[in-house]
Amino acid sequence: MAIKLKPVEEQVIVVTGASSGIGLATAHAAAKRGARVVLAARSDEALDDIVASLTNDGHQAVAVHCDVSRREEVEALARTAIERFGRIDTWVNNAGLAIYARLEESSDEDNRRLFDINYWGLVYGSLAALPHLKKQGGALINIGSEDSDAAAPLLGQYVASKHAVKGFTDVLRIEVEIVDKLPVAVTLIQPTAVDTPFPQHARNYMESEPSLPTPQIDPEDVAEAILNAAEKHTRDHKVGMMAKVNTTASKLMPGMADKMSAKQIEKLQSDEPPRDPEGTLRKPGNAAQTKGNSPASKS
Repeated sequence: MAIKLKPVEEQVIVVTGASSGIGLATAHAAAKRGARVVLAARSDEALDDIVASLTNDGHQAVAVHCDVSRREEVEALARTAIERFGRIDTWVNNAGLAIYARLEESSDEDNRRLFDINYWGLVYGSLAALPHLKKQGGALINIGSEDSDAAAPLLGQYVASKHAVKGFTDVLRIEVEIVDKLPVAVTLIQPTAVDTPFPQHARNYMESEPSLPTPQIDPEDVAEAILNAAEKHTRDHKVGMMAKVNTTASKLMPGMADKMSAKQIEKLQSDEPPRDPEGTLRKPGNAAQTKGNSPASKS
């Protein structure tokens, strides 16, 4: 069955992790193109401010408190979207966090919390969205990473969660699109390093403030890829040249890719002391900003 997706301006779009970074950039871009947008996150104050700004500009948007690690809250998010706008055309599973630590350092509790958000939150979102998307067709868009194929030191649990996201998404696509032939596009978006508050939101075990390697792309670039997938059936999309370089190297030259990745370890640390080691792993952040304010990495 051919999958036909609506123009963004005719869609109802749900975005998790919508209070900052890629999620916020996506919600802004979708609303400005005329979509009705449901923004979900734990950050109530930030969400309310974002939605107030959007509605004041004439856009249709609603904020929903949602901790994606809690299945009942994700299911309530889907119900709210239906109650408010009557349907769901695109669901974007974007919420995610990182832990900066050597693998032997991070606690079981932190590791499990990370997977509850990054992996199980995406699973819950997919399963909550699918019954609604099946009715009239639509797009389910999961945000992975170049690290869904590659690897990065100091981000081991994040990398593992993004590998899990890719595995889940690939199997779901086969079952939904090929086996059941349903009119639902299942897409994996894999960005390279993105200039967002990602390091500041991370749980940090290091003695320095975390950073991201360069070059970094703008969150608006990822938002554009997401909205393109909302309109055009897309299997997967790597965003940023380095995403293509790093994933290709990992597949074709894994030994060399390991050595290249090892050289990034200094770039993931800065000379600045930690600002907030706990990050937003267990508490909401209220920055409401798309771009980050990372310090310079060590040279």
